[in-house]
Amino acid sequence: MTAGVLGVTPAQDSPTERVAAAYRRIAEVDRPEVWITLRPEAEVAAEAAEVARRVAEGEELPLAGRLVAVKDNIDVAGLPTTAACPEFAYTATETASAVERLTAAGAVVLGKTNLDQFATGLVGTRSPYGAVRNAVDPELVSGGSSSGSAVAVALGVADIGIGTDTAGSGRVPAALNGIVGVKATLGVIPAHGVVPACADYDAVTVFAADLDLAIQAAAVMAGPESRDPRSRTWPPDVALAARQQPRLGVPRELDLAPLSEDYRDAFAKTLAAVRESGIETVEIDISGLLGAALLLYDGAIVAERYAAVGEFLSTGPAGADPTVAAIIGAAAGTTGPAFAADLDALARARTDAAHLLRDVDGLLLPTTTEHPSIAAVQEDTVGINRRMGTYTNFCNLLDMVSIAVPGAPTATGAPFGVMVVTPTFTDQVAVDLAARVAGLDHAPLLVRDGVELAVFGAHLRGQPLHWQLEEIGARFAGEIETTDAYRLTALDTVPPKPGLVRHGAGQGAPIVGELYTVSRAGLGGFLAALPAPMALTAVELSDGRSVIGFACTYDAALAATDITEFGGWKAYLGRAN
Repeated sequence: MTAGVLGVTPAQDSPTERVAAAYRRIAEVDRPEVWITLRPEAEVAAEAAEVARRVAEGEELPLAGRLVAVKDNIDVAGLPTTAACPEFAYTATETASAVERLTAAGAVVLGKTNLDQFATGLVGTRSPYGAVRNAVDPELVSGGSSSGSAVAVALGVADIGIGTDTAGSGRVPAALNGIVGVKATLGVIPAHGVVPACADYDAVTVFAADLDLAIQAAAVMAGPESRDPRSRTWPPDVALAARQQPRLGVPRELDLAPLSEDYRDAFAKTLAAVRESGIETVEIDISGLLGAALLLYDGAIVAERYAAVGEFLSTGPAGADPTVAAIIGAAAGTTGPAFAADLDALARARTDAAHLLRDVDGLLLPTTTEHPSIAAVQEDTVGINRRMGTYTNFCNLLDMVSIAVPGAPTATGAPFGVMVVTPTFTDQVAVDLAARVAGLDHAPLLVRDGVELAVFGAHLRGQPLHWQLEEIGARFAGEIETTDAYRLTALDTVPPKPGLVRHGAGQGAPIVGELYTVSRAGLGGFLAALPAPMALTAVELSDGRSVIGFACTYDAALAATDITEFGGWKAYLGRAN
């Protein structure tokens, strides 16, 4: 998971120790092009000391002392925002809400990082502040546009890198530097305080050395924001888990043609490992997705980039990158009918994508096509960049989730990355799948918006109605047992199921069950479809908690066979053994 991460400071070190280690690391690696504004060490150390004081006084700060590198198209109060164009610079008067939430959780900002100018590029070389060199091989590109933030993490300077992603800028740099990149559903992490590239398709993203920290940071940043008109919250039916036996769609051989030879080999090795882990894969035709991706730059949608900074660039600022200025300037003549036609094409493409993914839980794709040298990109400033967005460009246009993790390295040991891509608001499914792909034995929680539900019979794992829980994206939360106030009966139903009834303290026995977290809409669906004599009611657990759980009516229990002595449904079913 950390193939490109060097010199990482242990998380248990104090906040002030982490700051000192970070500045030693900055001097050691000597990568000045990573930073556009690096804050003075004393200033950062003072903030870290304040975090340490708050922790010592008992305040819970989940990101206490974590060091953050912020892409310089995202505002931090008191620091200049340049978007990698000196003439555009202004001093921010307030901090972007996503960064504000990180610092409220105890994180400390190191400074502002270099980027492809105005977040236009996937190479990390389009900046008057210098090309950001790759963390593993300085002759190669770092990937863009969030180049500085990714390299700051990969070099072990920052714990968390904050970037933006319109065409893949929060994922391509992750792949090229051997780290994790998280791009949530559009608007889940608010874009308040971000210089827009394409406002309708911009996402604030996270880099980290591992999935756990990346998701922890994303969870802190997520949530509605009144200052961002495009911000969103989790819907009532949000999926909270991937299925136990997921299926991933993978590209056909034809759709892998853009890959360089070493990347093709690395993707094949990654797929083999994924299949060996027990994940089923099925080849699907992704040509429609790749076609939709072309609308971002080859269609009228690029007019959104002109709306953001086109008028400024039309004044010919000295620091403008010529490639960026040409791309954005070309959109000046976009017509309203052409823009409307592309919006219609995108609506159709979203419908096609939903149909394509109907039989799979997500897609597993190469993150990018190749790893070019800085020299090669300087010779071909547009063509290479265009290829590198082959598999990333469509995600935001089609409002999909995408998480980038390291795959099998290339034959030379260089980093190679893959992405899990899932539909809108299936962010936790994407996290679960990415964890499986990365070989982790657990998945961190991004979506924490559910209701606890206790089950005791036909919905248990391995039982005939368990599929209903998987269908609504329920998340297994562990085995449980009730207090001794409950009795269990075997009901005469199809399929067979038990009935749990509360009789009173000491009048029953602890009954074993399973606890799940379900969406609010999922719980409502269960209630609406509940057949007699079943019911949902408060159930007391042996650890003192009270949760919603399946029970049955008292009269049905009286007419059924009492099986309390077995202590649970599965034990009763296995009684013959």
